[in-house]
Amino acid sequence: MLNYLRLATPHVRATVNSSSPVWKNLTACRSFVTGNAFGRSPNLLQNVKKANITTPGRILRTSLTRYCTKPDVTEKGRKAVGYWLLGCSGMVFVAVVLGGVTRLTESGLSMVTWKLLGEKMPRSQQEWQEEFERYQQFPEFKIKNKDMTLSEFKMIWFMEYGHRMWGRLIGAFYAIPAVYFWSRGYLDRGMKIRTVAFGALIAAQGLMGWYMVKSGLEDRFQHESDVPRVSQYRLASHLGFAFVLYTLFLWSALDKLLPAQKLLGQIPAATFKFKGLAHATKAAVFITAMSGALVAGLDAGLVYNSFPKMADRWIPSDILAMSPTLRNFTENPTTVQFDHRVLGTATLTLITGVFMLSRRRVLPPRAYTAATAVAAMGWLQVLLGITTLLTYVPVPLAASHQSGSLLLLSFAIWLTHEMKMVKRLPK
Repeated sequence: MLNYLRLATPHVRATVNSSSPVWKNLTACRSFVTGNAFGRSPNLLQNVKKANITTPGRILRTSLTRYCTKPDVTEKGRKAVGYWLLGCSGMVFVAVVLGGVTRLTESGLSMVTWKLLGEKMPRSQQEWQEEFERYQQFPEFKIKNKDMTLSEFKMIWFMEYGHRMWGRLIGAFYAIPAVYFWSRGYLDRGMKIRTVAFGALIAAQGLMGWYMVKSGLEDRFQHESDVPRVSQYRLASHLGFAFVLYTLFLWSALDKLLPAQKLLGQIPAATFKFKGLAHATKAAVFITAMSGALVAGLDAGLVYNSFPKMADRWIPSDILAMSPTLRNFTENPTTVQFDHRVLGTATLTLITGVFMLSRRRVLPPRAYTAATAVAAMGWLQVLLGITTLLTYVPVPLAASHQSGSLLLLSFAIWLTHEMKMVKRLPK
């Protein structure tokens, strides 16, 4: 295309005036093509079609017609990739919900083996009995579920099976379109790097899930008072991987489907400070959610079921009962719950402050809506958390509280994404 433009330009200039629309559009098209821009120019095409110019000009006209009427693969591809990424983020969201319910129903240790492509579901009564006998060899049955029946075992087994198979479905939903979009040229260099990173994270998440489950199958529970469960460290890591993967999927989907709006004119310094606060809010939501994973891993929601005090004390007496002191922050249920309360309160305070400041700052139009959504969800999330605590962690409320943390993070991601184009111009 560029060669046609270079050859035909002198001939066209000889037949048309330099002030004519044809010449102006030709000049624009040359810079347009040489600048490697992507898109089409309908006005240029119409003017060239109307022009009555010489044979070299007709060569140019034919080339422009072919170029300007070529299907816009880039726009179609951008939308398709965006919806694919949004679908991936939605599937990760569902996986987090399923994982939370699996943990709350204490179903995660029911499957004692792991296979890359999936475990075979028992079909006959004999196969179910064999699966149950395998489960009986591990600490959760020996210490906690000695009286469990086969029908009860089936219930928790199906919960864990559904969670695992959903994870594998995410891998397929991600990988097949990724190969297609890559081969069709829909992914630019930056998106190709992200695609590889997403695939690596999905694989790491699956391996971390099994690594977490193995911690609950180990022979480290010796006494009747021991509670067989997965390591809270591995549980927090597993949830953290899911949150990071969800964040990256959602951010990339917003890039394609809802590009950030720009602010015109001089951007006030206060707007840049607000952008920093928005990112701090997103980080605070993430950290608070990870402290919630420690609460879940230690069943810390079942101690001190009162609010705002903990057993009529602002600071419980056993908050530093373990030695060395640092162990309390990750292994003492009292300290872990206390920390989660403090982090939740601090995060809500930050969210409220960001919302109030947003009313007084010059922001991109949609950022005001995003800030309102963050504030509304922040207050709802805290109310859900308090209610869950006071009612001794019923499964529906606890699952809603965990899902709420990811929904709150979603709105925080949206807010920071809307601030993406707020940049300092180089001096």
